[in-house]
Amino acid sequence: METKELIKKVRKIEIKTRGLSDKLFSGNYHSAFKGRGMAFSEVREYYYGDDIRNIDWNVTARFNHPYVKVFEEEREMTVMLLIDVSGSNEFGATGRIKDEMIAEIAAVLAFSAISNNDKVGVIFFSDKIEKFIPPKKGTSHILRIIRELIDFSPDHRGTDISMALKYFRNVIKKRSVAFLISDFQDKGFEEALKIVSKKHDLICVRLFDRREQSIPAMGLVKLRDAETGEAYWLDTSSKVIRETISSHNRHHESFIKNTFTRAGVDQVMISTETDYVPPLMQLFRQRSH
Repeated sequence: METKELIKKVRKIEIKTRGLSDKLFSGNYHSAFKGRGMAFSEVREYYYGDDIRNIDWNVTARFNHPYVKVFEEEREMTVMLLIDVSGSNEFGATGRIKDEMIAEIAAVLAFSAISNNDKVGVIFFSDKIEKFIPPKKGTSHILRIIRELIDFSPDHRGTDISMALKYFRNVIKKRSVAFLISDFQDKGFEEALKIVSKKHDLICVRLFDRREQSIPAMGLVKLRDAETGEAYWLDTSSKVIRETISSHNRHHESFIKNTFTRAGVDQVMISTETDYVPPLMQLFRQRSH
């Protein structure tokens, strides 16, 4: 992509997603994703009703009057975006292209994070780690991430979620909030989800296109697997073929939902036909309660 066109696209996404973050997400984000814990702030005199477990006995003995330690929430966090850049995200038959929506969703989450003084890092993955951007603060850092989201060209086209989660676990040692953004066209990653979710606050954001779940009768159609590149002809006028495809996709849908549930991770399902704002807002509200 030419530099001028890239700058224009970055600016367009920045204006849209920063606005959404400021107007809709910042307050909900703050309450949905708590800090790492409580940090010591100061010592003050004991008041009736204070928790006696917070009494500072050294200061109390010195002044012969009870004093308590005051703690504040330690707000600064690390937010990691694990972004699937495999070939299947170039699909969008009934709505927007998945990778375009992924770029905007990641940008909204990134702007929400820096507005709360959090660091943001990114892992781009296919069936290999394509790129790692270490966590940092600041608008210029977020704009770099958006540029990469728009213009990134992966070396591979397959998907290996388990490998991406293992890499994330190895490079980010401290507890973080992690958004795994993918269409989850993969299997065998349940154990990796469980392991990562024990250490990190992991949220799975799944994008899907309705046409991936069922195919209408359109006669003989040439299709191409976006990840393997394999092309084949499919007779969509055959009811048996259409039902076979629908059955396969229903089983995969059930597998994905059960995998998220068993791993104990929060999940967001976003269709390419709909606005991604309401599902994200619902996630934030649910986590705030």
